[in-house]
Amino acid sequence: MKKYMVMCAGLCVALAFSSCKSSESAYRKMYEKAKAQEENRATDQNQGGEEIAVVAPVVEKPASETVVVDNADNVPVRQENLSVVNGAGLKSFSVVVGSFSVQANAEGLQSTLRSQGYDAQVAYNSANQMYRVVAATFDTKVDAVNSRNELRSQYPDAWLLYNQK
Repeated sequence: MKKYMVMCAGLCVALAFSSCKSSESAYRKMYEKAKAQEENRATDQNQGGEEIAVVAPVVEKPASETVVVDNADNVPVRQENLSVVNGAGLKSFSVVVGSFSVQANAEGLQSTLRSQGYDAQVAYNSANQMYRVVAATFDTKVDAVNSRNELRSQYPDAWLLYNQK
């Protein structure tokens, strides 16, 4: 009796494995059917004389040059009361590229800016106890904004200052 049971179980297992197997021909038939449908759609669209548009993938390129376009009237300007420590004097609008609590650090940045051709100055804000390094100073806001935009390529935190005299 035991022999028959084992033999029946083996026969059932063999039958189960052989019947669940999908045939390769079924996959081939489905592939050929899908390909024929695709070709039919392409010929239907081409009968009207229209060409099928091929869309190229979008390739992102890094920005090698950034142009800042500002409306000078909307640019924020800080107002502070400064006294010039080292320099020729400040006009109404100035471009500040650095703020330091130690005067020696401010004078170091000033000498760097002067070596780059800027008429840099150091001014002191007694209310904040900070030394401001001014790269350029102007009578008009528009000129100051343009200078700040140019300086931001090298000094990204450059900002505008209105000197309260």
